[in-house]
Amino acid sequence: MSQHNHDHHTDGGAPHGTLKDYVVGFVLAVILTVIPFWLVMGDVLDSKTATVGWILAFAVVQVIVHVVYFLHMKPNTEGGWSFMAMIFTIITLVIALVGSIWVMRNLEEHMMPHTMGNSSFIPPSATDLSK
Repeated sequence: MSQHNHDHHTDGGAPHGTLKDYVVGFVLAVILTVIPFWLVMGDVLDSKTATVGWILAFAVVQVIVHVVYFLHMKPNTEGGWSFMAMIFTIITLVIALVGSIWVMRNLEEHMMPHTMGNSSFIPPSATDLSK
């Protein structure tokens, strides 16, 4: 009979985080969630644009915290290939997002009646209401 050794587990050389890493990541994630919630619920900033900007900034930082502390993706992991794959994914998403916004903006600018140079243009349905 052959004996099988079930005690070894391979993880592909990926580093696992310690309990301290997970606790630090969790605390940072909670803080990065509570601060934007407080900004909105407390109506701390006068400008809604500034509030949205801060929320987006905290969201970006929280994504970085999750990637580093929970996904363990650092530049030196797996010879840098997983980090390069993440950078490629981010670039692809940014191109798709910015391109979609650009196309939508151009469609609005060139297709909507309010931009045809005639500021007195009123859609027919609105003129029916004024009679």
